[in-house]
Amino acid sequence: MRAKPAPINTPEAQDAAPRGFSIDAHRLAAPKAAPGLHLVATPIGNLGDITLRALQTLAGVDVIACEDTRITRRLTERYAITAQLKPYHEHNAEAARPKILEALGQGGSVALVSDAGTPLISDPGFKLVREVCAAGHAVYALPGPSSVLAALSVAALPTDRFFFEGFLPAKSIARRSRLAELARIDATLVMFESGNRVQDTLADLAEIMGPREAAICRELTKLHEEISRATLGELAREAAALETRGEFVLVIAPPADDAEVLTSDALDNLLREQLAAHSVKDAVAHAVALSGRPRREVYARALALAKDSRGGDGEE
Repeated sequence: MRAKPAPINTPEAQDAAPRGFSIDAHRLAAPKAAPGLHLVATPIGNLGDITLRALQTLAGVDVIACEDTRITRRLTERYAITAQLKPYHEHNAEAARPKILEALGQGGSVALVSDAGTPLISDPGFKLVREVCAAGHAVYALPGPSSVLAALSVAALPTDRFFFEGFLPAKSIARRSRLAELARIDATLVMFESGNRVQDTLADLAEIMGPREAAICRELTKLHEEISRATLGELAREAAALETRGEFVLVIAPPADDAEVLTSDALDNLLREQLAAHSVKDAVAHAVALSGRPRREVYARALALAKDSRGGDGEE
């Protein structure tokens, strides 16, 4: 008979230990957290960027479910929090979720944290929250640090509407195709990027989205925080000298209200240029982003030009 997996923890086991946290050598008691799942935002860099409610909750829960226990332990050790840490990430989620649900079913309390920022924002957790809700357990949101909002606040770009993309595709063709789609969105764009791809992404952004204003936010709230503001073209040209270590958030202004719609002749010239270097599908994606014309119209024109250039049927 298969052994039943042990629960993550039980309320009884935690009740015997004092709950609390320390700030500047002052020890503060923490009440036992209410039963349920607590979504706790944690610092994106500076460990001082955490709320008192978050500290109380992390100290008061039975267990903290985290992406990487080593990273979360830096935070708990900083504030002398002794709650048990258990990993919950994309690679173990299927096995870890039933244990969390079992703990909640016994009246326990679990905090979910990501490595940095607000849980579920480009981090695992959605399926857990859905299953916890379906099981009838309480879910609490503890707002706090977010690299998305931090970048928006310092980018000096419009914030009335924004679209969060997360990470772009790693491969060039897929990334350029996605950027062509994003270029049509009438809102400020926010995206994450890794240091080893940020230079290529800036070059693609400059080519596909043109002279929009943008900001590169590197290592937000950390010791070596850097914010660079310029047009995409200027940022792309300066990218060779960019320090690529660290975490990046890119913020791009929305298209201008008077963004030009290309004439038919200009559209044909653009498509010929794109077709010389790309498939029909990719050429259309780029041309749609740059021309301001409907995709159906651009696609039909691309097929006609491809057929003329090859003396036969155009193919993707």
